[in-house]
Amino acid sequence: MATYPPVGFHFNVQFQFPGNPVNIGFQDVSGISVDLETENISEGGENRFIYKLPIRSTYPNLVLKRGFVINEALNKWCSNAIENLEIEPIPVVVSLMNEKHEPLKSYAFINSYPLKWSISNFNAETSSIVVETIELYYQFFRTL
Repeated sequence: MATYPPVGFHFNVQFQFPGNPVNIGFQDVSGISVDLETENISEGGENRFIYKLPIRSTYPNLVLKRGFVINEALNKWCSNAIENLEIEPIPVVVSLMNEKHEPLKSYAFINSYPLKWSISNFNAETSSIVVETIELYYQFFRTL
């Protein structure tokens, strides 16, 4: 049986709103990474090297892009957070799918909430769709 690397264009994003999880299609997801922050410590009397001691893990924001859609649960959740400061953290699960539409690997972003919402420029000289970008903060992610 031949195994191939998974394709990056077949994925699913689920917003786990309380009592009403919603799958929402996106064209681009970025920010799935983690860095280990370290502190440099010099040993007294030994100048040839330094120790790098781990401090904490740091995570970038999760950035989601899609064609602009009006009047849905995601828009209301973003508006409440950004315009009214009514922050309702929820889990967001991003799953990489196989050819049978089954998750190969899933990432759960814990206590996510919107930090930024924007739409692309309006331009009368191009025939492109309006793209909505949502940037989410999250505490950490774990693989499922």
